Amino acid sequence: MRNLATALFRHERIETTSGKAKALRPFAERLITLGKRGDLHARRLVAREIQDHEVLRKLFDGLAERYRTREGGYTRVLKIGRRAGDNAPLSYIELVDAKLGTPAPAPVQEEAK
Repeated sequence: MRNLATALFRHERIETTSGKAKALRPFAERLITLGKRGDLHARRLVAREIQDHEVLRKLFDGLAERYRTREGGYTRVLKIGRRAGDNAPLSYIELVDAKLGTPAPAPVQEEAK
């Protein structure tokens, strides 16, 4: 869970199996809630799980501020299909309101009359 949570906070969206995504969701949301608290004890509790200092700083400075007014539900799980090799169900788990860099869909052009 630690590695998945670190990757989720670093990239804000990861692709994994549906079972792992469902298990990661409460773990990651608890860490974000501790990040919103922002005190030293919360930082130490999160530092036990998140070993990367850059990701820890991003969680407490960036993500905690982004979700300051949100009461919960910081992540979403989107099912995307099945893996080719073993037919395992795959999902994206992403942070809500993530700045992902995926391009917006092109606007539909109207037909000329």
